[in-house]
Amino acid sequence: MKLQFSLKYLLLSLFIFFLEVLIATKLSNVFFVRAYLGDVIVVILLYTFVKSFAKVNNQKLILGILIFSFAVEFGQYFHIAEKLGFRPGSLMYIVIGNSFSWIDNLCYAVGCLILYLIVRMTNRDGLTSTPNP
Repeated sequence: MKLQFSLKYLLLSLFIFFLEVLIATKLSNVFFVRAYLGDVIVVILLYTFVKSFAKVNNQKLILGILIFSFAVEFGQYFHIAEKLGFRPGSLMYIVIGNSFSWIDNLCYAVGCLILYLIVRMTNRDGLTSTPNP
């Protein structure tokens, strides 16, 4: 991994973040969008955010994001936000969440699969962020 700023990925991250905020605030009554699409998109947001500041192997990053997402979701099973002392309604309580769902894990996996396919189709070498010599 090499630290390297990318304006392209930062702008993409901001766009996806605003899309997530739109989903959470304005589309909260559309069940499919709020419950599933937001979870699919959030892993893509994590990917673009990391790529904004680091040049890293894409395949490893996607796998790491999937593992991280699963870990956060399983933390919800154990009510980790409450155990860490965050009050319901606080920003960190909302970010961490407190409601475990197997379907959320499936959504994260689908998001990572979509991300993998996009990266594979858009990169010449498919998996790495550095060109072949």
